[in-house]
Amino acid sequence: NSIRPPDTQGDVGLNHYIQWVNLRFQIWNKTGTSLYGPAQGNTLWSGFGGKCQTTNDGDPVTLYDHLADRWVMMQFALGTVGDGTSDLICIAVSQTADPLGSWYRYAYTWPNTYLPDYPKIGLWPDGYYLTVNQFNDAGTAWRGAGVAAFQRSAMLTGAAASAQYFNGYSYNSAYGGMLPADWEGATAPPSGAPIPFVEWDDSAWIGPSDALRIWNFHVDWTTPANSYFGTAGSPFVPTYTLNTANVDPTLCGASPACINQPGTSVNLDDLADRLMHRFQYRNFGAYQTLVSNHTVDTNSPAGRAGIHWFELRDTGGGWAINQQGTYGPADTTSTSRWMGSIAMDGAGNMALGYSITDNVSLYPSIRYVGRLAGDTLGTLPQSEATLVTGGGYQNDSYNRWGDYSALQIDPSDDCTFWYTQEYAQTNGGYNWYTRIGSFKFPTCNVADFTVAAAPASQAICQGSNAVVNVAVESIGGFSSAVNLSAAFSPTGPTASFSPNPVTPPGNSSLTVSGATAGSYNITVMGTSGALNHQASSTLDVDVPLGAAPVLSAPADGSTGVAATPTFTWSAVAGATSYDIQVATDPS
Repeated sequence: NSIRPPDTQGDVGLNHYIQWVNLRFQIWNKTGTSLYGPAQGNTLWSGFGGKCQTTNDGDPVTLYDHLADRWVMMQFALGTVGDGTSDLICIAVSQTADPLGSWYRYAYTWPNTYLPDYPKIGLWPDGYYLTVNQFNDAGTAWRGAGVAAFQRSAMLTGAAASAQYFNGYSYNSAYGGMLPADWEGATAPPSGAPIPFVEWDDSAWIGPSDALRIWNFHVDWTTPANSYFGTAGSPFVPTYTLNTANVDPTLCGASPACINQPGTSVNLDDLADRLMHRFQYRNFGAYQTLVSNHTVDTNSPAGRAGIHWFELRDTGGGWAINQQGTYGPADTTSTSRWMGSIAMDGAGNMALGYSITDNVSLYPSIRYVGRLAGDTLGTLPQSEATLVTGGGYQNDSYNRWGDYSALQIDPSDDCTFWYTQEYAQTNGGYNWYTRIGSFKFPTCNVADFTVAAAPASQAICQGSNAVVNVAVESIGGFSSAVNLSAAFSPTGPTASFSPNPVTPPGNSSLTVSGATAGSYNITVMGTSGALNHQASSTLDVDVPLGAAPVLSAPADGSTGVAATPTFTWSAVAGATSYDIQVATDPS
């Protein structure tokens, strides 16, 4: 479609894989049969109106929400750059687990008429979280980092969904290239935990050392004034600053066009000024992990790209670097690996996918490498494998490559990695191709279960019962009984499950009774041996209205009343308004 780069990415669900590249998406089943598309990205907003419907500007991200078994699709809508109108973030959420069905659509105006470039979205229990690199409306001047949160619980029901935004340019214009954490795995983050955001900075950009900066983003949907990004009361002050190995992100000077290819003098962009999609989060119970990567100079020799990767852990005392390394074997003196994406499976094994080329004979190709959970820290010793070998070079004068790729874990088994990336099949200027592939480590045989609760939110009158459907699914052939329980915040209601326990795959009905007026967070817990997983739902309980009000003056049905009477009636507890009808027709 002559758009470059393709911004290659996608995600995998229980039954589907969706890839969205500039400017089209396609849906497959997991055996490779195409079910829909390729279709223009803005097809998702057909009939919606506005720029989300009329423009198809790309920079897409596809997200599978494994907690709700839904799909989330996002791109920006810029219209005419520099036209003085606000740009939009367009988000679509599938109404069911089937991406071939209907979608809830949203359009969010990005503040300050900033251009929200390079948007990246991540999943957290209480929201969908976004990072962008902000520019002025014309796209010619830097305006720092922008972050936002979108109200996930409302979006899952198609209700009006609020958003919260923090403008990093107001606090430190040097920040940028951030990523939000993106939760994978059956175990949720600790209840109420804020989502981590991250960026990596070279000491030449922000001193004194090369460092990862992590900000906690806490959102209070009820009282937005309580929300904060970084440190409460000090916006954009990092929650953690973790010094990394001293690595070099400058491969060949000011230009990013540093990646050599065979057969042409045209180089490809390295995009070494930022972390690469994604910043994957997992909770293993005893500890939590975060992984990501970025392109650096191996300096062996100078100008040959490799990938600096890292794993952070929180064992209860906060985030710290558990391991890091730079992967860049010198197959030849010009072999470069770059544009990576990294993820960890449910057994703690890691894989790193990337582009690879040299200036001798290896055209831009796709490979991956990995490590087992027990391998020596800081190493990726599991043999490098090829997803597809390129057959040509890209020689257009824009040098664009990437700008990102996507490696995710299949929620069906928590073991299978799915990777999509760009490569070159033939010589040419607009000749990019993409490939989707899957693989797993033989040692990953995670037998586990998941717990999901639906609806995500509901409202009842005091004195009524609420019913929540609890679905327990199997991972890796798990077939043991799962015992269910529920906790309420605040306390007070009573929970009963039928049936309980549940052998996955199976369902149970949670009946909530005895709830007085107020709002409750419900945490559904499933336990089987040492395994335990949670799901959440919210419940609003209102006081039912009493008997209908009785008009005492003037009398109901009276005639010949003064033109400006004073009406008096009996009050009804909980009523917020009353309707008075004046007519000569008693019906």
